[in-house]
Amino acid sequence: MAKITVSTLKKMKEEGRKIAALTAYDASFSQLFQDNGIHVLLVGDSLGMVLQGGTDTLGVTNQDIAYHTRCVRAGAKDTFVIADMPFMTYSTVTDTCKHAAELMRAGANMVKLEGGEWLYDSIKALTIQGIPVCGHLGLTPQSVHVFGGFKIQGRENEQANKMVQDAQALERAGAQLLVLECIPSALAERITQSVSIPTIGIGAGKLTDGQILVMHDLVGISAGYIPKFSKNFLLETGNMPAAVKKYLDDVTSGAFPGTEHEFN
Repeated sequence: MAKITVSTLKKMKEEGRKIAALTAYDASFSQLFQDNGIHVLLVGDSLGMVLQGGTDTLGVTNQDIAYHTRCVRAGAKDTFVIADMPFMTYSTVTDTCKHAAELMRAGANMVKLEGGEWLYDSIKALTIQGIPVCGHLGLTPQSVHVFGGFKIQGRENEQANKMVQDAQALERAGAQLLVLECIPSALAERITQSVSIPTIGIGAGKLTDGQILVMHDLVGISAGYIPKFSKNFLLETGNMPAAVKKYLDDVTSGAFPGTEHEFN
């Protein structure tokens, strides 16, 4: 496959072509995902739960993400790799730049930060210094204790309006991609139409510019709980390469997610 860049992703949005993304944490799976056409790989702090066995993502360190980013890059030379910035690694502009640089040196093409307009100065500073940024709105797992659990966000008008404003502020600051997690599909559509940068949804309906799943959910091996917005593609196909290809085909065709995977 041709090398994927931020320009590729922006062009896909402009042309109405869906972006297919998965989390990845090692070289073997990242190569499998690249070989089967996945456009974007996220080295997510979800590793704190699916790899380390934690109940949330807060224990993940920048060193953890950097290590797994190097592993993913080793297996996927041409795929676009985003690295999550862990809990409290971007509380100040200085810390943000320092920790983001470590992840870029490890092989990331972009870093992802959770939060809204309060990140404006940090995103602007990263962009000025040549570090591409992905924003993350909706259910932001690093704020799970503020939310009181993993709960759907944006159902109230005030919160929904604020999320639209946050998305626009992140774009103005220089963000080039936006993840929308566990929000009503109508709000995801509204945000997608309100910004010129691509949006990638997870539990946000089918009207975003792309989709992402945690790879363990894709194959039905997440311990004890499979989210409503996920689908076990391995059960349907019988082998890993076919499952990944089926996911890619269903995302790009618009068949996934279906109405049963979205929130109203």
